[in-house]
Amino acid sequence: MAGDAKKLQPIIIKKVKKGGHAAHGGAWKIAYADFVTAMMAFFLLMWLLGSTTEGDKKGIADYFASPLKVALLGGGSGSGDSSHVVKGGGQDLSRSTGQVRRGDVQAQRSTINLHVLKEQQKKAEISRLEQLKEQVENELRNNARLAQYAAQIKMDMTRDGLRIQIVDELARPMFDSGSAVVKPYMRELLRAIGGILTEVPNRLTLEGHTDGQPFGTNDRGYSNWELSSDRANASRRELMAGGLAEDRVLRVQGLAASSLFVKDDPFDPQNRRISIIVMNRDAEEAFFQPQLTDPAPAADAETPSIRPERPSVVSSQPMLGR
Repeated sequence: MAGDAKKLQPIIIKKVKKGGHAAHGGAWKIAYADFVTAMMAFFLLMWLLGSTTEGDKKGIADYFASPLKVALLGGGSGSGDSSHVVKGGGQDLSRSTGQVRRGDVQAQRSTINLHVLKEQQKKAEISRLEQLKEQVENELRNNARLAQYAAQIKMDMTRDGLRIQIVDELARPMFDSGSAVVKPYMRELLRAIGGILTEVPNRLTLEGHTDGQPFGTNDRGYSNWELSSDRANASRRELMAGGLAEDRVLRVQGLAASSLFVKDDPFDPQNRRISIIVMNRDAEEAFFQPQLTDPAPAADAETPSIRPERPSVVSSQPMLGR
């Protein structure tokens, strides 16, 4: 009977319950974080594909297809050469097609910047020459001794720079007839102008002019060409006496009556004048730039000689130039 009692003893199973949230756990958080990370990587990939040019895409594809070839050839067109969202590459957003390399764009910008810089320098130089013109006018206006000679000063802007011309008057000549000796009033005027010109760095050109009256009758003798040159050089010395440095003068030339101030009257006293040209940058560069010579013409070609024409003698008696 005792054995039967042991066989009929009930089996008791104990179930241990954990906390109330044990059924949910924390595994879902890890799965959600993986999902968000995957979505972020997906959208990042889509953004990169959208902002990559066709050239870069093809370059990447070529690299994975044949990396050794791309490495040896160094890329080029279709291998990452374009670096912009414009189709075909380029830096100009106004262009819809075509490939523009970055180096080409930089070279174009450098050219444009250089052109703008030269224009700014030219405007600044014109402004400086205009100020110089006003300064000479103020000196003539404020100096009582020089004010009486203001009518003989002619100033204008030319292609080569500011031109200051001192013209002759019938009652007040700058030189004696046939002479290159400067008159006292002309000496004072030139020295005053020389002092003003020391305030600007521009180089100078001096030109001497005579009227159409011929000097003598001998073609090989002393003529208006030599006389105008001597008068220009005498004016240069007076400018230097006023404080102008010697190396400021680039050219001294005599033009005789080849460039008249009064075109329709070669014998007008105003044709006898001294021109002082304050040269601009372009004129200085043209002076120092080596001249390009044309090839020699053929021996049988007829080439007319270009020589300054001497004024014709209007009288059989010797006449002195002015």
